[in-house]
Amino acid sequence: MPAVTFRSVLVVDDEPSMRHLLSVILTDHGREARAVATAADALRELELREYDLVLTDVRMPGMDGLALLREIQRREPELTVIVMSAYGSHDAALEAMKAGAYDFLSKPFKPDEVLLVLGKAEERERLARENRRLRTELAAEYRPEAIVGASEAMQGVLRQVAKVAPQKTTVLLEGESGTGKELVARALHERSPRAALPFVAVNCGAIPGELLESELFGHVRGAFTDATRNKKGLAAEADGGTLFLDEIGELPLHLQVKLLRFLQEEEVRPVGDTRARKVDVRVVAATARDLARAVAEGRFREDLYWRLNVVGVRLPPLRERPEDVPALAAHFLARYAPLRPELVGMSFSPEAEAALRSHRWPGNVRELEHVVERAVVLAEGAIIGEEDLPDAVRGPPGSTRPAALPDDSLSVKRAIRAVEEQLIRAALERTGGNRTRAAELLELSYRALLYKIKDYGLG
Repeated sequence: MPAVTFRSVLVVDDEPSMRHLLSVILTDHGREARAVATAADALRELELREYDLVLTDVRMPGMDGLALLREIQRREPELTVIVMSAYGSHDAALEAMKAGAYDFLSKPFKPDEVLLVLGKAEERERLARENRRLRTELAAEYRPEAIVGASEAMQGVLRQVAKVAPQKTTVLLEGESGTGKELVARALHERSPRAALPFVAVNCGAIPGELLESELFGHVRGAFTDATRNKKGLAAEADGGTLFLDEIGELPLHLQVKLLRFLQEEEVRPVGDTRARKVDVRVVAATARDLARAVAEGRFREDLYWRLNVVGVRLPPLRERPEDVPALAAHFLARYAPLRPELVGMSFSPEAEAALRSHRWPGNVRELEHVVERAVVLAEGAIIGEEDLPDAVRGPPGSTRPAALPDDSLSVKRAIRAVEEQLIRAALERTGGNRTRAAELLELSYRALLYKIKDYGLG
C-alpha cells in the first residue's frame, strides 16, 4: 500500500513564534500548514475544512489543549492529534495519551523531532488503512452470500448462518471433512458484532493431548518442566471475539470436563494458576465425527455435547449437492487461473465438466479445489480437458480405478504409494469422508491417516 502523507496540518498555539516555526517546518517538508492562536479558533477552522492532523499546545488561554483534544475526539474520533507542552512534560504526556492523543512533543524541540513524530503518525495511519482494507476483503470473502452454493441444501445453511451470526449462541458445525466448516465459522464471525475482534482457530486433533490444555487455557511459569514463562492461552487470545474449536470430537475426555467448565463459567484458569479470569468469547465448534454416536459409546460427554450443540448446523457433502459442482469449479478456476497468465480465458471442456459433475467427491469441496488447482498447473492450453484431471476423477461415476504403476516404473516404493493413495481414496469414499471410520478400515491410526491425506493432497 502506498505511503500516507498528512498533507494538511492545523497548528494550535498561543505563541506567535511557535506558530511561525511549526508552519515553516511543515511547509518546507511538503505539508500545508494553517496556524491559529486558540482552541476556539481551531474548532471553527475544523468546521470549515478537513485536516489530516492537529498539532496543539497544552497551555493556552481559555480552553486548553487537553480540552480541545477531548472535543476533537467527540466530533472527529478518527482525526490524529499530537499534543505539545513545555510544562510538566511527563504528567502532561500521560494525560494527553489517556485522552486519545497519538503522541506528545516536549518543548523545546528540534525540527527533526517534529518530522519524526509526524512520520510515525503517518505510518500508523497507513497500517490502519491497510488493516481496514484487509478486513473489508476478509468480510467480503466470508460473508454468507459469498459462499458458493445455489442448492437448496446450502441455501438452508446460509439462512441458518444469517439468523444465528449476530447472537453469542454456541454453534456446532457437523459435516464431512472438506465441506467448508471453517469457512462457515468465519462467516459467523464476520457477520457478528465481534467481527473487528479476534477469530482464533484451534484444531483439537492436531495438538497432542498433553499440550492441548496449555494451548487452550495457557500456563504460568513453572507449571511444568518446560514452562519457563507465562503463556496466554488461545481462549484468552479470543477474548471479545470468536473461538473456533475444529475437530472437537478428538478432544480427550479429561479436557472435555475443563472445556465444559470454561463454557459454563466463561473464565479461563491457566495450568498451574490458582486464579481464573473472565473472558467474553463466542464458541463455534466443528466435527467430522458422529458426536451423538460418540456420546452413546461413552467417548464424548453428553453434557458437553448439548452445551456445544445449542444451534447445530449440518454441512451437506458435495455428493448431496452435485448441482453446485459447476459453480464451485468455476469459482476455483477464477482463483487459480492467474497462476497461468499466459493462458487467457481458461475454461473446462465439456468432457472435463461432465467428469467433474459425475465424480462423488469423497474429499468434498477441498478435494474439488485441489483438483482444479492441479488442472490449472498441468493444462497444456486454455481449455482444461478431461486428460488434465486425476484418474480418480475422470473414471466412471462412483468408481475408483485400480492403481497403475507410476510412469511405468518398476519402483516398489512408488508403486506402494500409488496403491496406498487409491486405498485411502476408496476408504474415504466408502465412509462418506468420515476419517475416523476410514482409519479403522485402513487399520491406521487417526493421526497417521491425517498425515497421509495431507501427503497425497486428498484433503
